Amino acid sequence: MTTARSTQNSALRSLPQAEAVIDLTAVADNVRRLCEFAGGAAVMAVVKADAYNHGVLPVARAALAAGARELGVTTLGEALELRAAGIDAPILSWLHTVDADFAPAIAQGIEIGVSSPRHLAAVVAAARATGVTAMVAAKVDTGLNRNGIAGNEWADFVDDLARAQAEGAVQLRGVFSHLAHGDEPDHPGNAEQRDRLREAVTDLRRNSLTPQVVHLANSAATVTRPDLRFDMVRPGIAIYGLTPIPELGDLGFRPVMTLRTRVALVKKVTAGSGVSYGHRWVAPRDTMVALLPVGYADGVRRNLSGRIEVQLGGRRCPQLGRVCMDQIVVDLGPDGGGVNEGDSALLFGDGRHGEPGAQDWAAMLDTINYEIVTGVGGRTVRTYVGREGGGER
Repeated sequence: MTTARSTQNSALRSLPQAEAVIDLTAVADNVRRLCEFAGGAAVMAVVKADAYNHGVLPVARAALAAGARELGVTTLGEALELRAAGIDAPILSWLHTVDADFAPAIAQGIEIGVSSPRHLAAVVAAARATGVTAMVAAKVDTGLNRNGIAGNEWADFVDDLARAQAEGAVQLRGVFSHLAHGDEPDHPGNAEQRDRLREAVTDLRRNSLTPQVVHLANSAATVTRPDLRFDMVRPGIAIYGLTPIPELGDLGFRPVMTLRTRVALVKKVTAGSGVSYGHRWVAPRDTMVALLPVGYADGVRRNLSGRIEVQLGGRRCPQLGRVCMDQIVVDLGPDGGGVNEGDSALLFGDGRHGEPGAQDWAAMLDTINYEIVTGVGGRTVRTYVGREGGGER
């Protein structure tokens, strides 16, 4: 006979121990908010690094359905994954080694970012071999001094591009750059980079190379600098509901990822007893603790040890002692707070249930919220909720 208790236990066993809940309704709402900030400019949703570790296909579909016109990724493999899934929106891929296999991307109509005469030559060779005109975007280094065409190579690049386009090997679709001080809206470098990009576009047009789209603004510039919009904005972190400039406070975005787990064990710890490796925390009184089956292998960084709180039993409970590879301990207080084994515990999320946010962790670690959400991994299972959902991953 199946009892209510055995049915409940079976349901609990089917749930993941570490879970990242991805709210696709929040993705859609955030993209619509970004479209408002963008004004007349189009929105390219940046979904690189598996959509900042939120799951590239569900996020891309939700972003496009909400009004994003294009998608941006880093690698050719990421772009081809989107095409293979049936996504036919424009896709830009912008970071490649010079010996990359460009042919599949050319065949699939991927826009390829080129950052030197050598990269352009490799794309031209692949286009000739496939017999298909490659769509390219010139990545101009306007001051970040990272990826992009260097100033001393610009003239050669323009000459090579003009010849390749006249031949029909390539078609210039876009020109873009990346801000060095986007999260500092008033920094003079932003205007300097804007003006350098304009000069590059003027130079290209002088050589009969007219781009269809010019873009520079990241999330921060999208919400703070209308003069940097050009034809399109290129937000990333704001799509995932995390503010690009924490000092500005609430910009109307909602965090997409909630990291949660379940209580594996509840037990009593007596006064004077240490908890976890090295006994960095010693109980000042008798108390009840909960063991949570997540740790640094899942993205709960070890240097958060003893610094975070977990939402559990309707309140925030302090984490005790060392964060271990796959478990942490939290203090429930002398009466246990009514917490039972199997209960859900929220590590971070959108705050609707009183839980901390990814930005809270970032502030403790003197880092950025990007690193927190992209660092969630290990055995963590993704579950999708809201529009454009598709079960678990």
